[in-house]
Amino acid sequence: MTALPAVESTLMFREAHSSAALIAAQFEANAAAIGNLAARLRARPPRFIVTCARGSSDHAATFAKYLFETQLGLSVASASPSVTSVYAAPLQLDGALFVAISQSGKSPDLVRSAEAARAAGAQVLALVNTEDSPLAAVAHDVIALRAGPERSVAATKSYLCTLAALLQLAAAWSARRELDDALTDLPTALTRGWDNDWSALVDGLASSRNLFVLGRGLGLGAAQEAALKFKETSGLHAEAFSAAEVKHGPMALIGEGFPLLVFAQDDGTQAGTLAAAQEFRARGARVFVAAPGDPAGSDLPLPGRVHPAVAPLLQVQSFYRACNALALRRGHNPDLPPHLNKVTETV
Repeated sequence: MTALPAVESTLMFREAHSSAALIAAQFEANAAAIGNLAARLRARPPRFIVTCARGSSDHAATFAKYLFETQLGLSVASASPSVTSVYAAPLQLDGALFVAISQSGKSPDLVRSAEAARAAGAQVLALVNTEDSPLAAVAHDVIALRAGPERSVAATKSYLCTLAALLQLAAAWSARRELDDALTDLPTALTRGWDNDWSALVDGLASSRNLFVLGRGLGLGAAQEAALKFKETSGLHAEAFSAAEVKHGPMALIGEGFPLLVFAQDDGTQAGTLAAAQEFRARGARVFVAAPGDPAGSDLPLPGRVHPAVAPLLQVQSFYRACNALALRRGHNPDLPPHLNKVTETV
């Protein structure tokens, strides 16, 4: 059996750790291009927004949905790549902004979907880490993630850089001062938050077989991302649910000792999310709550009160560090999940 690496020597650890500096550089490098794009979008707003992505990038698209709908008031829908790549169904996208998100920009189904969206009259925006990728070549506009080469199969820094790019676009497009201020403080908050101690989560899940990850609104994408990483790096079956939707059936599984990881942010969803966590605790479930500002019931430390839209980045960064440690505790190498490749080229 191949020896496992030390906790701080894995690619997952080092790449997640680098996110704060990368995001600070990304904000500076992309400021002019995103400012110009935002000005054009304000001058000619799209009728609606459509996102298209897979895997971790699709979790970023979930975040984009709530971010754009709450900050811009534009409806956002998720497009299934197979509608174009497999079913070849014609799309009605005239006047839409089509946002394609991909770390590699190489997956044939995403490229085909972007081509079809462009032909259907949409303005295509690509968020990619590889700027000379096929997806970038199809797009009208490209936002570079600037995460640098990502060698670990489990995406970390590219995911956080995607959220940061979406935030920068939303701040410039909406011209909301409070969101722009939150972005200014984000790299420092990420640097400060890296040392948060989430060992309670690692200890609590070391021998678990199943768990739920809950989030709501802006935090739902973080829950989806965490559930994927549990499966990917630790062989731990995890499912993500909205803190509101979990009561529609899935809660029947939650009983004595059942583990849950709960993400909350300080907006209109927080009270309901924390109330759900408390209800499950009262049933005897093992509940771990991550909420900035340390509200009652939060036991996974995070930086103090922050804008709700940046909270998911802080939560996910701390989660990545804990997830890396958990994988090693459970005997898995988080950099080399079984049966997986870095780039998945779906058709």
